Amino acid sequence: MKSNLGGAVWLASAACIAFAFLVQAAEPSPAPDLPDLAKIIRPLIDKDYPYLDTLYKHLHAHPELSFQEKETAARLAKEMRQLGFAVTEQVGKTGLVCVLKNGAGPVVLVRTDMDALPIVERTGLPYASQVRVRNAEGREVGVMHACGHDIHMTCWVGTARVLVQLKDRWKGTLVFIAQPAEEIGAGARAMLEDGLFIRFPKPDYALALHCDGQAAYGTVNYTEGPSLANADAVDIIVRGKGGHGAAPHQTIDPIVIAARIILDLQTIASRETDPLDAVVVSVGSIHGGTKHNIIPSEVHLQLTVRTFKDSTRKHVLEAIERMAKAAAQAARAPEPIVRVNPGEFTPSLVNDGPLTRRTVAALKTVLGEEKVLPRPPVMGAEDFSRYAQAGVPVCMFRIGTVEPQLLEAAKQGGRPLPPLHSDEYYPIPEPTVKTGVLAMSIAVLNLLGR
Repeated sequence: MKSNLGGAVWLASAACIAFAFLVQAAEPSPAPDLPDLAKIIRPLIDKDYPYLDTLYKHLHAHPELSFQEKETAARLAKEMRQLGFAVTEQVGKTGLVCVLKNGAGPVVLVRTDMDALPIVERTGLPYASQVRVRNAEGREVGVMHACGHDIHMTCWVGTARVLVQLKDRWKGTLVFIAQPAEEIGAGARAMLEDGLFIRFPKPDYALALHCDGQAAYGTVNYTEGPSLANADAVDIIVRGKGGHGAAPHQTIDPIVIAARIILDLQTIASRETDPLDAVVVSVGSIHGGTKHNIIPSEVHLQLTVRTFKDSTRKHVLEAIERMAKAAAQAARAPEPIVRVNPGEFTPSLVNDGPLTRRTVAALKTVLGEEKVLPRPPVMGAEDFSRYAQAGVPVCMFRIGTVEPQLLEAAKQGGRPLPPLHSDEYYPIPEPTVKTGVLAMSIAVLNLLGR
């Protein structure tokens, strides 16, 4: 018995060693000249940084909402034309497609997003946005780059500037796109429907980077496979019977019904979904009523819904409608209107496995193992996923943007870091931009021909 157990242990150990060897052998090897290229790229970035810093602060101070990025697109088009790219404007309304051909080789797409958020900035930065506009509903709103798209654009331009200076070191075609309306999940679809992969070279690979507000600058984070969630926008119009606040018995109060619906919705995740299957149902906006003593006739709720599995998404959307109608029926109210906005649906982002491993290997070679770290999936959403659905392998990685000391203090129970989409969030431009330009330049060069 003892002898058989020893043999089994030996066989298991041998199998594990063999498996580890096979896995190691299967790991992709980065292009052998990347360390030498990095030695050239770093001084180029250092020399270029004052220009990029000025560009970044200009973009931060002049944000534009989704599908309104006219001035932003014009500035980026000017930058890319000066570098020798063939630039096509107004692709997908306000999008840009910039193509640079440099011999036979792979086609690599690099994407940036351009739009900002309807937020009044409270960072206190000397270059903070003071922009105010009226939104689609006619309300005045602030406009702020609270998701780092200004950093994305700056790194996009910086990467293009590096690659143009290294044209004698690579072969292939660059397709740099500046995409509108990522924040409402509509820009990628608009560009694809406008012929992005028909009118222009279809890429063999697509890359993008994104700011990480909870990671130290100088670092890169990655997720292989499912990375970001499905996102749906749902509107519920709760209908009632208005009247005087002092005579509620003569009304059907839609505010009370809306409150019941909001509480009921929380049970979709807690009581109707497998605890290991991630679901988020958040009510982000409630509008109803005009005065203290008037019960309104309707209340408007706006929801964001996040899921990973398509089957879970279907169940959650059906459950929202079921619960809203049940709450109205219990109050003898008219049936509510429940609308799922297909124009704002964003499918889950799944980073291509081989491309992600190939990119990570390259980044580790240049930045170091300790600077390139895995990251678990999160419930945010990104319409970069639509390029994957169109048949292109995609990889989006994240760059840290905050001071390491502040990050460590927050981990030790200090002041929490402001998250993305906060009116207090801002990245530290240097070295965030330098890291982003270096990382994206290396990722692209790793894919191009020689």
